[in-house]
Amino acid sequence: MSTTTYDASQLEQARKLGTSTLFEASGLSTSAVDVQIRTVWPGASVAGPAFPLECSPGDNLAIHLAMEKVPRGSVLVVSTGGFVAGYWGEVLTVAAIAAGVAGLVIDGGVRDIAALTAHRFPVFTRGISMRGTIKASVPSIGAPIQFAGAPVASGDLVVADDDGVLIIPASQVNDTLARGQARFDKEARVMDRLREGETTVDLLGLAQWRTAG
Repeated sequence: MSTTTYDASQLEQARKLGTSTLFEASGLSTSAVDVQIRTVWPGASVAGPAFPLECSPGDNLAIHLAMEKVPRGSVLVVSTGGFVAGYWGEVLTVAAIAAGVAGLVIDGGVRDIAALTAHRFPVFTRGISMRGTIKASVPSIGAPIQFAGAPVASGDLVVADDDGVLIIPASQVNDTLARGQARFDKEARVMDRLREGETTVDLLGLAQWRTAG
């Protein structure tokens, strides 16, 4: 199991750059998870090392056991095979906050949405379901998994916000952050020039298409 850690400045930089900029900078089409996995409450964002686990459909025992092993500051990445049920609610949210968990990304479902929002705990999920779960099996905790179209291993960097969820392999985090910052700075200069009256056609080198319209 990886012990990859990121310093506070890296995590803050990742949150500031955001998923869209980092995805474009990464060049990794497999890093973006299924677009149906969205934030529970608008404005939620999180960046932290992944702690992956698998649940059997309709069974959340693996989550409860993982809560005793997850390193502080981690983002739980929970695969359920896309089965939507209430794997997570207020009880696990309170436990996660106490354990120092940074957030949750799950391809199943959650419930107690008002409570999750009130706690301001970042949750990204495929759906919302009042239906509860059983506790009978533990497919895997901490092992690499395929998560909603993206491979994820313990220690990979998870970045999630209103635009979606991104998994950056640990070996490519530094390069992706550097390229993302360069892209962010370039776009900031473009914004300044737009405010001064220039157009996107000129700034993006699209002038040859003016006659096409």
